[in-house]
Amino acid sequence: MRTNLTARNLELTDRLRADIDRKLKRLDRIAHVESEASVELIAKASHASEAAHVAKVTLVNNGHVLHSTSAGATPIAALDIVLDRLERQLVRAKEKPRSVRERHSAEVASVLQREALGTLERGAQRAGAGPGGVRPSVVKIKRFDMSPMFEEDAIVEMEELGHAFFVFRNAESNAVAVVYRRRDGDYGLIEPVIGDGGPR
Repeated sequence: MRTNLTARNLELTDRLRADIDRKLKRLDRIAHVESEASVELIAKASHASEAAHVAKVTLVNNGHVLHSTSAGATPIAALDIVLDRLERQLVRAKEKPRSVRERHSAEVASVLQREALGTLERGAQRAGAGPGGVRPSVVKIKRFDMSPMFEEDAIVEMEELGHAFFVFRNAESNAVAVVYRRRDGDYGLIEPVIGDGGPR
């Protein structure tokens, strides 16, 4: 794995570089041989001692871009948390996205097949009605607390649930946002803008 390492407010000593290289070897066993990791370490990121250092890692792995950010008391502590998350993302990228895409493809194929057979009612489609001419209605409402989280954490939650999208409250902007899986396997982010152009 190729590695690009940068630091802010922090001296990259030979020992620290060696520790980071050793930690990144955790990903070698599951990442693509041509993968590339960009690591950024930020010191004095917070006045709180347990979050004084931030590690940000962007991993380009076989055409997929994975991100993770975390804070810790030391650069290595923050990096450990990031690598734990990236390991989970790499495993899920190998296993789940394909099965989810296959499931969605099967659903689309089923609808197209019924359409071809003429089993979908034309009038219902034009009127926005469901089967039998009954207009669709909301039958279930979900309400839940939205704890602030970063985009990377929202992606992890989405993948763990096996969903194609996930609604969350962005920890940086405090605005409601949506992450979703794109057809190319990467992820997208929707940030609603209401009225005057400011986030809500």
